[in-house]
Formats: sequence, C-alpha cells, structure tokens
Amino acid sequence: MKRTAVSLAVAAVASGVGANAQNTSSAYDFLDISTSTHAYALGGRNIAIVDPDVTLVDQNPALLGPEVDDQVAFNYMHYMGSGNFAGLRYGMGAGERGAWAAGIRYLNYGSIQGYEPDGTIGVKFSPADVVFEGTYCHDITDRLRGGINLKMVYSTYEQYTAFAMAVDLGINYYNEEKDLSLSAVIANAGGQLKRFDREYARLPFDIRLGYMQNIGSSPFQISINAAHLTKWNLPYYAHDKNNPEVGETLKSSFFSNLFRHLIFGLQYSPSEKFYIGLGYDYKMRTDMSAFSRNFLSGFTVGAGLRVKSFGVGVSYAMPHKSASSLMLNLSCSIGQLVYGYD
Repeated sequence: MKRTAVSLAVAAVASGVGANAQNTSSAYDFLDISTSTHAYALGGRNIAIVDPDVTLVDQNPALLGPEVDDQVAFNYMHYMGSGNFAGLRYGMGAGERGAWAAGIRYLNYGSIQGYEPDGTIGVKFSPADVVFEGTYCHDITDRLRGGINLKMVYSTYEQYTAFAMAVDLGINYYNEEKDLSLSAVIANAGGQLKRFDREYARLPFDIRLGYMQNIGSSPFQISINAAHLTKWNLPYYAHDKNNPEVGETLKSSFFSNLFRHLIFGLQYSPSEKFYIGLGYDYKMRTDMSAFSRNFLSGFTVGAGLRVKSFGVGVSYAMPHKSASSLMLNLSCSIGQLVYGYD
C-alpha cells in the first residue's frame, strides 16, 4: 500500500489543510495556517498587525520586537474535519533594538484509511507535520524593523518521511503618530531536502504586502493584505446550483483575480488590551464555491484580551456548512509575572 497510501495522504493534507487547493496546493500549504488568533480573526493572514504578541511572527518576522520580552504563548486549533494543531512559542528581547523567538508546531490531520494498489482496504494511519522555528528581528530605525524566520519541517505520512527548510524575510514600517503600519514579506523560500518518494514536493513560496491603519480618531482600524503576488491569474471552479447538469465552470476575470489576491480586515480596539476583529477572504469564499459553502464562507471573526501579564485570544471561521475552525491563544509575559516589570 506504499505508494497509494502516501499519495492519498499528501492529497488529503494539501487539499484539506490549505483550503487553497484549486490552484495553489503543495504538500506544505499548512505553513500558511496562522498560529495567531489575532491574524486569523482579520482574515487568516495579516502581516501588518502591530501588537506585542509573539505568535504574530509566523505572519511576519518583522512583527517581533523587544516589547515581547520573556513572553511564552500556546496556540491550539481545531481545523476543518479532524485536524488538530498545537504549538508553543517563546520570545525574548536581545538588547534595546533586537529580539529573538523560538517555537514548535505540531499538526495532526486525524486518521486516514490506507489502500493497497489493488484497491483492497489496508491499515489506517495518521499523517502529521512538525515545524521547528527560530526568529530574529532588529530595529533598523525608530520606524523600520526587519526580521528573518527559519523553519525546519519534518513530515511523516504512513511509513514515508520528508524534511524541508524554509525562510521568511519580512520588513515593517510603523508610524505611531498616524497609527500606520506597512509590511512586506517573502514567505516560504526554500525547498525539500528529503522527499517522500520519487518526486520533490514544492513549498508555497509567496510575496505579500500588508497595510493597517486607524480610521481617524475612532477605535476602528482597517487592514488590507495582498498575497499570492507571484502569480496574477488565480482562476477557480464554480458550481451552478440552478443548473446542476452543467457541472463546474472555470471562472477568471480581472476583478476576480484582483480580489482573490486581497484579504480585508476591520478591527475594533478601544484600548491596547482588547480587540474584536472581522475578516473577509474572497479567495477562500470562491475556493469553496465548488463545495457546500454557506453565507459565512470567507469570513473570520475573533477577539482578544490582555489582563496584566496574561493574554487570551479566540477566533472562528466556517468555510463551508459541514466544517468549521476554532483557534485559541494563551500567552503569559513571564517577566511581568515573576518580576513585576513592563
């Protein structure tokens, strides 16, 4: 059942986890799943959030800084279907202008039925991925910050294993007076060092841009993030419910391609300690158009609260009517808890 099993595992993980499988799937799409409830609430991907939250470094390594000194964060996500993801990350300041972080993520996709080459039922197995991460960030100027994130990925699907390495490079410009944040990220640059079988699987290399700013003097902020910028044409398949005999049709137009690159977010944050976020990903919604999507497909929502040295965040999405995703973040600033400093 060797080749059949691993093919099923890779296909299931790539299509089920990535939620991008119509045209951007790889064996490593899980690298784009956020570990931050804050980013997930604002559309699932946001590289311009300025917040002392160590989990944001998987979005943009330039979002790390000395302000997250001695912070440890735990994240858990119940993903669509039977996926369960968990991770732990620690961040610490490195002088007045630098910071580093280290983390680990474990992603388990539940039980998958294996089959022999002749079609007979084989044994069940549980594909899983482990990601080890190391991040460093440095303040270039008072408003400009750059960072790098190294990811080492170990995958085990049935009896097959693989190893890959990837690097994220990020930069962030933040004007505190205007509450304006601009970011750029080169994500998942790297490759597979040990393949599953005969062919090397690619990583989801991407270039991303991000913008987030306060709306006047109100407690609201807007964010717009652009992803998949290495490719303009992002067609998708749609199913016409009124004409089921037609089947799926390929959709592609200028405005469709434009909005499938963009992720929108709206945040209400009356103080630095609390936020409520709402996001919309048109690509996610259209990717689900060939499936059983509902009104909530493409939308995400979440909230976060910090009280003294502790923080909690929760976010939720329902890409289609039979599956939803729930994420939880718990964080603690050890320095504040033990020594009482900010």
